Amino acid sequence: MSGPQCCENPPMLSSSSGNGCVLEFGGFNTYVSGPSSSKLAIFLASDIYGYEAPNLRKLADKVAAAGYYVVVPDFLYGDPYNPENTEKPLSVWMQSHDKDKGFEDAKQVIAALKDKGISAIGAAGFCWGAKVVTDLAKSENIQAVVLLHPSLVKVNDIKEVKAPIAILAAEIDKICPPERIKQYEEILLSKPEVDSFVKIFPSVKHGWTVRYNVENKEAVQRAEEAHRDMLDWLTKHVKYSQKGSGYSSTVQGPRSSM
Repeated sequence: MSGPQCCENPPMLSSSSGNGCVLEFGGFNTYVSGPSSSKLAIFLASDIYGYEAPNLRKLADKVAAAGYYVVVPDFLYGDPYNPENTEKPLSVWMQSHDKDKGFEDAKQVIAALKDKGISAIGAAGFCWGAKVVTDLAKSENIQAVVLLHPSLVKVNDIKEVKAPIAILAAEIDKICPPERIKQYEEILLSKPEVDSFVKIFPSVKHGWTVRYNVENKEAVQRAEEAHRDMLDWLTKHVKYSQKGSGYSSTVQGPRSSM
């Protein structure tokens, strides 16, 4: 494939900031990138800053370039968190953007992907979105998930995970500190039936994978390292794990890089 494509003649809802387009999918305004003919899909769940974040859309296009149909739904219903809005601080904003509602919305999108004929689905979630995809991983309806600088994910959530899971975390993170990540890892190591990969990135802060300065070379390099790890994990479990591919036993990674 030459590069990310928008779906075939979609009804556009708004202009896009990447190579994809925005359309209605599964009942949500959704940024879509990649070939509509692909049978492999990746679902990205945004952080609190929403599906319009330029770096998130660039990442969606990057994943789409690997041959996936990529969807980034607006689970915040046009109301991303705005730190400059003093009338709606984060604690108030969170009350109207319940993580459990995000999970129910995600199930709706997964169903729409399957109705489209998608045969394998992977998911990645950032911050708030990491909780959404963790809940998806508790079922057998998804092939793999990646959590990037997660928040709201409890230790008991990890105990219930059934799908292969990768956790990419920041060394400098008050929301989900390395100590908690190590708790996640201990649980996953006790579950040999669930393939897992845990990595803490040194000298980076919460949000480094999507909220970075594109003009800061070092910040871009650190984000791109996480992007590669994310795509490698999804490729292993979504693309190469498909029956007859012959790759599932050859694409391996360490269970931990801490």
